[in-house]
Amino acid sequence: MTERGGVVDRADFVPLHELAAHRQRLWDSQRRYVRANSALYQRVWDGMELPEVPEALDDLAALPLVDKEMLRASQRDHPPYGDYLAASPDRVRRVHRTGGTTGEAMNLALSVIDAEQTAIVGARAQSASGLGPGDVVVHCLNYQMWMGGFTDHTTLEATGATVVPFGVGNPQLLLRTIRELGVTAISCTPSYPAVLEQVASEMGIDPASLGLRLGLFGGEAALDVPGFRGRLESTWGFAARNSNYGVTDVMCNVAGQCEHQHDLHFVGLDVLHPEIIDPATGAVLAWQTGVSGELVLTHLARECQPLVRFRTGDIVTVTEVEPCACGRTAPRLQVTGRSDDMVVVRGVNVFPTSVAALVTADPGTSGEYRIVLEGPGPYDRLPLEVELAVDIPVDSERARAIAERIGDAAQRDLRVTATVSLLEHGTLPRTEGKTRRVVRR
Repeated sequence: MTERGGVVDRADFVPLHELAAHRQRLWDSQRRYVRANSALYQRVWDGMELPEVPEALDDLAALPLVDKEMLRASQRDHPPYGDYLAASPDRVRRVHRTGGTTGEAMNLALSVIDAEQTAIVGARAQSASGLGPGDVVVHCLNYQMWMGGFTDHTTLEATGATVVPFGVGNPQLLLRTIRELGVTAISCTPSYPAVLEQVASEMGIDPASLGLRLGLFGGEAALDVPGFRGRLESTWGFAARNSNYGVTDVMCNVAGQCEHQHDLHFVGLDVLHPEIIDPATGAVLAWQTGVSGELVLTHLARECQPLVRFRTGDIVTVTEVEPCACGRTAPRLQVTGRSDDMVVVRGVNVFPTSVAALVTADPGTSGEYRIVLEGPGPYDRLPLEVELAVDIPVDSERARAIAERIGDAAQRDLRVTATVSLLEHGTLPRTEGKTRRVVRR
């Protein structure tokens, strides 16, 4: 194996047993670095009844978990980067900020080494999804400090593709640019093509005539909703791939889908250590096929803001640990949803992806919906707003039948009672960024 700065060349193809010694060597160095330089972890670990930080990765569960609120508190008390900044501030070469959609915005610091590592690992995910030399990809995520903008841009460049840094806004110009530059791939959220389809219709453009061969998506779980991927592919004529799963505080892109299946290859095993825990108890679960729980990540090589046993809040299922037909040894997983988007209705856990499946399955809807929660719960019913398809009046018999079907499907498939409110077509916003499906009032 060839290695640079902790990153192993084509690590997603290396047999897992061959990565084990490399990963252990990195952790041995990283644990000493974090212990010596991260004030946050000094506080967290000093309360342990352990002589020192565990040497073996297999013993990592002896360390306490760290969550997002602890990082927020660290940055509030020690601005701008928090006291988990383990490097001197003059080592910071790039600063991003989270969107703050589920809390306070966070400042994310990258050193030169951190940024290079992020680009290489992210490029593995984009490459798995089919992007490479000869492609021209237009990147349509927000460049205004969000990690998904410029840093994801660097992952696209690292595949060898030509990158057009378009960002968000001006969809008319975007459609013209795709045609004029011979763009072959688009990188955006799964929600954004719906915006472009409306504009293309106004301009008299058939999306399939634009010549795109790849749609590279991330930030939302829509591609896993039955029927959504197929509709995108038939409308645009491209292969729709989930190429961009990441955890902003850890690394912007750590997993992507290949052409052989719809699950995500976890491509960062050389520099990240994943665990799965029971989200209620924190107990570590076996990393094996079929196991579901909250994803916990540890940096094995990070300079600026190293994290150890960080709770991502993402609920995942390990779908395969054996090598894939594409040749990658990287294990595969599915992301079920976020723990903070989970709605508990009479003891039943409901995720937006499950709701999306039953909404999009009904031809009388546009596929747009949101869950509107009043108060902190507990909830006896699932309060669901559903947008109707074009030309179906809200007060029509047809609409009432749609509401009844969706209510029946929620009872049958989700085992919850839903209160279904119907909205006219076009009521819910189409966004360029992440679409909020759960609204808490």
